[in-house]
Amino acid sequence: MQVVKLSLKKANKIPIEADNVNPDNFAGKTAEEIKAILVWHGNGQFPLGDLFNVEVEGSDSVENTKIVFEGDVSRVKRIGQNMSAGEIEINGNVDMHCGFGMKGGKVVINGDADSWLGCEMTGGEIILNGNASYYVGSGYRGEACGMRGGKITVNGNTKDYLGEHMCGGEILVKGNVGLLPAISNNGGKIVIEGNATMPASEMKNGTVIIKGEVSDLLPSYKEEGTEEVEDVTYRKFVGDVNVGGKGVLLIK
Repeated sequence: MQVVKLSLKKANKIPIEADNVNPDNFAGKTAEEIKAILVWHGNGQFPLGDLFNVEVEGSDSVENTKIVFEGDVSRVKRIGQNMSAGEIEINGNVDMHCGFGMKGGKVVINGDADSWLGCEMTGGEIILNGNASYYVGSGYRGEACGMRGGKITVNGNTKDYLGEHMCGGEILVKGNVGLLPAISNNGGKIVIEGNATMPASEMKNGTVIIKGEVSDLLPSYKEEGTEEVEDVTYRKFVGDVNVGGKGVLLIK
């Protein structure tokens, strides 16, 4: 097992782009080699060691490499971008695009996450033990597909546009969500244990289950009886008929 511990040398107001900070790039490297990896800070590139304290224990494969962030990294973006294996643990808040394009492995965040958590991920797992901002599991601007695979679990609340353009995978939110969850979905599964507003607008495919209260249910859904999931009976709606959709919306 290889464990890499990172902590900021000082709080940063200017964002750090940490797209190179993942187990794929750290596996088998010494502390000095990791410190030399370049990251963007503002409009320039700097060695990781200029910005972070770096400690390395052991040396192993990508699958057996774990990166641990200690402290607030709410101005550090793109942690875990494109990672394929291994694990990242963040003990604090994290900035936008954490887990962007993630292919495998696991990210655990013991804090809150900014927008686009798990944006366009295709595999792996993200567990957020706090609240999330906008566009969890969504596609970036102009993309036809957001999340395509993997699983995101949010143990708190999320803001608007959860799972926008989602094409696969699974999202579980234990709390409430904001406006328009599952907008323009074309696959995958979203389970919301709390409340939601105007869910599944323009959904063509996929399944959305809402266990809390639903505000402003769109009139473009046809009610088709009930469906039972895990011994719970839900009202079943199919749509969005405005786009010829065949998505399933289950409301308790």
